[in-house]
Amino acid sequence: MTRLRGRTPRVVSLVPSLTEAVAVTAPGLLVGATDWCSHPAGLDVARIGGTKNPDVPAVLALRPDLVLANEEENRAPDLEALRAAGAEVLVTEVRTLDQGLDALGDVLAACGAPRRPRWLAEAEQEWDAVEPVGEDVTAVVPIWRRPWMVLGRDTFAGDLLARLGVRNLYADHEERYPKVPLAELTAAGPRLVVLPDEPYRFTADDGPEAFPGTAAALVDGRMLTWYGPSLTRAPRLLGRALRAALR
Repeated sequence: MTRLRGRTPRVVSLVPSLTEAVAVTAPGLLVGATDWCSHPAGLDVARIGGTKNPDVPAVLALRPDLVLANEEENRAPDLEALRAAGAEVLVTEVRTLDQGLDALGDVLAACGAPRRPRWLAEAEQEWDAVEPVGEDVTAVVPIWRRPWMVLGRDTFAGDLLARLGVRNLYADHEERYPKVPLAELTAAGPRLVVLPDEPYRFTADDGPEAFPGTAAALVDGRMLTWYGPSLTRAPRLLGRALRAALR
């Protein structure tokens, strides 16, 4: 993005992770965000709809200098409509931790952040020092039920779990988020079932009962799927939940 003289750039974010990263690092840049952008708490910007159904005219009415998007979270037709109307759109692709860290640096630089934030360096240090939660920890990782869907290949969450020593039994599946019948999931014989609270809100009463005899780890979905300031705490919080389930 061309640096602007004499005024602060106006940024609209269509990605909750990036919304939090920009708002924490450079307060005042964001003028718009999606309804799903829940962090940081109390963020006071215009709301422009969902990640999958943003109000394109509302985004354009904010006169953004830059719109932040992600190839998985946002739909190509919406991004094309923004570009066709003259908006500059930066699209991230994040399927690994390293890609996430690189994307965060690129996004913050594009927004004109004066320096690399301390939290980003801390996140790198925390993940560099992460220790596996056990030996030969195989898992299935549902993200939805009715129908059951799980993490497959090339996912950010799957990469985080791998760094924590958890081997996703569907990591080689041809689809990134395959629909798999429950009987097949249980027959795969996972040592662990990892149940995040987003996008489907698995709870102690909704999820573990489907996998009798299998250890169940209920984890904070934001720690597992968001790339931003939460990455500084994710190794510790995810590791704690996984270890507790494996005891």
